[in-house]
Amino acid sequence: MDSTDTAWVDCPYCGTHIEIVVDCTIPFQEYIEDCEVCCRPIALAVTVNNDETISVIAQGEY
Repeated sequence: MDSTDTAWVDCPYCGTHIEIVVDCTIPFQEYIEDCEVCCRPIALAVTVNNDETISVIAQGEY
């Protein structure tokens, strides 16, 4: 597995489909990334599973 990969999420505010870069060397990470379109903060919870699949939960900060 490469050390980075990409995943797609939908902005919880404007619905835009956004590509994020994931550091695959960290099994679980939480961070904030701004939407490229509406610039609002998206709370991301990223899990890199043992089978090398990536799970992402994207939520708005209300």
